[in-house]
Amino acid sequence: MIRQMKGKTPRRPPPKKNSNNQKDPVGVYCRVRPLGAEDEECCIEVISNTTIQLHAPDGLKANRNGEYKETQYSFKKVFGIKTTQMELFEDVAKPLVEDLIHCKNGLLFTYGVTGSGKTFTMTGYPGQGGLLPRSLDMIFNSIGPYQAKRYVFKPDDKNGMEVQNQVDALLDRQKRDSQTTVPKTPTTRRIDPEFADMISPEEACKADGVDEDSSYSVFVSYIEIYNNYIYDLLEETPFDPIKPKWNGAGTPLRSNTEFIPPQSKLLREDQNHNMYVAGCTEVEVKSTEEAFEVFWRGQKKRRIANTQLNRESSRSHSVFIIKLAQAPLDADGDNVLQDKNQVNVSQLCLVDLAGSERTSRTRAEGNRLREAGNINQSLMTLRTCIEVLRENQMCGTNKMVPYRDSKVTHLFKNYFDGEGKVRMVVCVNPKADDYEETLLVMRFAEMTQEVEVARPVDRPICGFAAGRRQRNQAFKEELTRRLDERGGPIDGESPSVFSQLLLSFPALPPCEISGPNDDVTLPRLIEALEKRHKIRQMMVEEYNKTANMLKSVLQEQDGNILSKENVISEQRGKLGEKDKMIQNQKNEIDRLEKKSKMLEYKIDILQKTTNIYEEDKRSLQQELESREHRLQRELSDKRRMETRMQGMVSDAKLKWEKECERRVNAKQLEMQNKLWVKDEKLKQLKAIVTEGKPENRQPQRPSREKDKVPPKRSASPSPVPTVPPVRPLHRRSHSAGGERWVDHKPTTNVELDTVMQPNLPNAIKVSAPSEKALSKCDKYVLTHQEVASDGEIQTKLIKGEVFKTRGGGQAVQFTDIETLKQEIPVPTSRKRRSSGSGSTPEGEPMDGNWTDVETRCSVAVEMRAGSNLGPGYQHHGYQKRRKP
Repeated sequence: MIRQMKGKTPRRPPPKKNSNNQKDPVGVYCRVRPLGAEDEECCIEVISNTTIQLHAPDGLKANRNGEYKETQYSFKKVFGIKTTQMELFEDVAKPLVEDLIHCKNGLLFTYGVTGSGKTFTMTGYPGQGGLLPRSLDMIFNSIGPYQAKRYVFKPDDKNGMEVQNQVDALLDRQKRDSQTTVPKTPTTRRIDPEFADMISPEEACKADGVDEDSSYSVFVSYIEIYNNYIYDLLEETPFDPIKPKWNGAGTPLRSNTEFIPPQSKLLREDQNHNMYVAGCTEVEVKSTEEAFEVFWRGQKKRRIANTQLNRESSRSHSVFIIKLAQAPLDADGDNVLQDKNQVNVSQLCLVDLAGSERTSRTRAEGNRLREAGNINQSLMTLRTCIEVLRENQMCGTNKMVPYRDSKVTHLFKNYFDGEGKVRMVVCVNPKADDYEETLLVMRFAEMTQEVEVARPVDRPICGFAAGRRQRNQAFKEELTRRLDERGGPIDGESPSVFSQLLLSFPALPPCEISGPNDDVTLPRLIEALEKRHKIRQMMVEEYNKTANMLKSVLQEQDGNILSKENVISEQRGKLGEKDKMIQNQKNEIDRLEKKSKMLEYKIDILQKTTNIYEEDKRSLQQELESREHRLQRELSDKRRMETRMQGMVSDAKLKWEKECERRVNAKQLEMQNKLWVKDEKLKQLKAIVTEGKPENRQPQRPSREKDKVPPKRSASPSPVPTVPPVRPLHRRSHSAGGERWVDHKPTTNVELDTVMQPNLPNAIKVSAPSEKALSKCDKYVLTHQEVASDGEIQTKLIKGEVFKTRGGGQAVQFTDIETLKQEIPVPTSRKRRSSGSGSTPEGEPMDGNWTDVETRCSVAVEMRAGSNLGPGYQHHGYQKRRKP
């Protein structure tokens, strides 16, 4: 009869949730593969053993500022192109294998762009074994001597584990041997060259602290997730000779060797709320070679399916699950303990995720496009779950994580809920063509590192005394030795203890029968044998008594040892609590130290910022002081310039006053000379008329005003002719007519002493226009003065017509502009000519005295404007005053 016991599954039931508050972040590692060609452009640079930097390749669009931004990403550890498979395994997978042996779960998956080296990292090739074969090798190196016989542990169909007794396990082994046609001879067994020599003996390793008082069994399963469907790669397709199989084209298969499309599997939840693949094949393996042979059998089936269905291997997720069932030995140390509460099952999942890629770059169409869409959808769901977990942990929210949106996340949701360690190896290809996809992978990896998973606790196996296997083994060896010693003497050796024991029995009587009527020999022989039998029974009873006594003593000793071990376990529990307290205090100290470092860093930043602000303040203060000095200097220069300009203005004013006074005096002298000339002419005419002959008398010209002597006149005053006043000529404007004008002259205009003046008869003169004045006239003129380019004042007459507006007001429309300008000719020299050095207009020299009135008048009339020969025109010959 088979005694079935369901062992513990990887996750504890909900009522026994882990109360441990310690959490560990998801360990994210990065591995950079070498470039395919040396001349290929590289976009990734390894900065340190924890940091890489991404450079934007040539030809990529720049950001908004027109610059290419270089980004850095940090990981738990970065493995460069020279990293070996052994180094990667030591840091990434070896701790997970050790946890697996100590009843803890683990999840390891590779993530990256297609062609980044994920499969090489997970599987490797002969001589360069990856994480999967090295994990299997370490497991069997560690538990090899302690493995249970085949079929002692047997998986059920509900994610549980059954424990069979020795008889049922033996029957299953005999059944398996009878079904196997190939003889099990490992020495002559042919090894598949595809997985031969994956790991060299020098690189073999084993875990420490393996429980010797437990029995172990390893079960492996291999599944594939394609288009969000789960397929079992180890499932054996049964052949039915009556019911034909059908292929994908709808035609029956001709033989059992033809490809049969696999059937998809479903995800189920067991009684402990753990997810598993229902109906998945779990194969018990006893060595690394056998486990890897099962793996390659699934790989070959996967290749055949990809070839038949015309798909690529990178389009699906592959999951290799290693389950380790362990149970303690009984008190005798001989068989597995038949207690369901003492059976533990831990598992390690090695996941090779499909490559993430953009369909726009791969130009996929049809089924390939649908495959890429499903792959991207499952990876996007994984990213979404990571984002929600991160948000829940960092912000304290309780959002629902969408595990059920994808089979990958739904299958491994227990790990993210705290059922084991989670580690990810990000594989990147440094070539420039994968820059954008690699950038997305880096962002996802950076976000994944911020997710924390609860740390699993240690699960005790049993309370039996340690060393049961060793004591059982020692007892068997001693028993074997003693049984060997009980044999008879061999080759003249001294008799053994067993032989002496046989000699102590009564001697047998002669056994020869004299005839058929001999009734003595047989009864005597029977009596001797009965005596021996009684002696034997007595010895057996004595032996049993001694054995029972010894057994009771041993049990008492075991009880004492057990009680002591219980005390030790209690002390260890207390010690563990103390260790937890110490660890918590260390964590608190580490947190405070990190906080202190962060505050110191912030203080340094603030100090640097303060120094920068202080330097800016000093520079601005210096600049302000320099500007104030410059402003004071400019103000002093301005005051000095104002003083200088005031002096220059006063000097110019005094000079112009003197010049005006001189010009007025010259004008008066000119007018006096003109009057004198007219007076002399009148006198000469009068003398001619009265006397008939004028006196030959030389006229005298008065001198300057300062040395002028009043001339001697005759006693009788000379008659002064009545000369009418000279009225200046007025220049009429072209627009002067019969209309009435508004003559607008501003008060700021300067009165000019010119002959030509605008004359508007019957005009209304105003200094500012008004509506009343405009309503009475129909013409308007504005007298405007401005300085011309030569420095003289010119007058402009701006004329316009006045008309009424619709609102009842008056408006002016300008129609014409007239310009009035005065010009002064420039003389050749300002020097006045002396009276003694003159010349006639013909070029002959003349004396300083004037000859007669006619000559003088003719000379005065023929003089040109600006000449220095006559006093009447001297005021035209002055040059303009130069600016100082």
